[in-house]
Amino acid sequence: MEDGSGSPELFVFLASTVHDMKNSIAVLGGTLENLLDKGDARAAQDASHPQMAHMLYQTRRLSDNLMQLLALYKEVGKPTYPFEPVTVPLGELVHQVASQSRVLLAAKDIRLDLEFAEDLLWTLDEDLVIGVLCHAINNAVRYTRDRIRLSIAERDGMLECRVEDNGMGFPPSMIEAGASVGKGVNFLTNSSGLGLFFASEVARMHKRRQRGGAIRLENGGPLGGGCFVLQLP
Repeated sequence: MEDGSGSPELFVFLASTVHDMKNSIAVLGGTLENLLDKGDARAAQDASHPQMAHMLYQTRRLSDNLMQLLALYKEVGKPTYPFEPVTVPLGELVHQVASQSRVLLAAKDIRLDLEFAEDLLWTLDEDLVIGVLCHAINNAVRYTRDRIRLSIAERDGMLECRVEDNGMGFPPSMIEAGASVGKGVNFLTNSSGLGLFFASEVARMHKRRQRGGAIRLENGGPLGGGCFVLQLP
């Protein structure tokens, strides 16, 4: 019997299923955000508040993973997420990332520090980069004590985006995964691997004058915890 596991019809079916799942999770996440964003001080004291915050964190993780799978679908099937770089003000990009993360961070009582140049312009795929940075912030929620820092600056002709936290830092396995991603690492064996692989692919898609983007994980930085770094040419 011929193996049809690589048929275009199967890829289309899987992509459609993932898309439907993502939409359902988005509805659930939106409902949780609305409940957590009521602004009622009494709601924050409710015993269910921490549980709802954790549910929102988990739905964000699922939504991120499904979005990443849809974007990476182009590697094995027909493209469903085109690469569309445009010149954007970095201030607007930062505020979009902060806005998408606001309710989760507030529910977890985590402070987000922002550092960027309002007038800095860069050519990039805005949706993909926002997706990478929001996922990095969502991941930092797992490690931080109570502070996350998003900084974007130009260094040596590259745009450097850093998401840092004040936790205990990344474990060695994650540092190794960050160094190995894109070099044959089996990212499916690591819980953080899909996000790293997706970020690496987004960085790789950005090219300018023979220079490509890159990612890395490190410990230290101004907050002393883990640091996710995205560099774009």
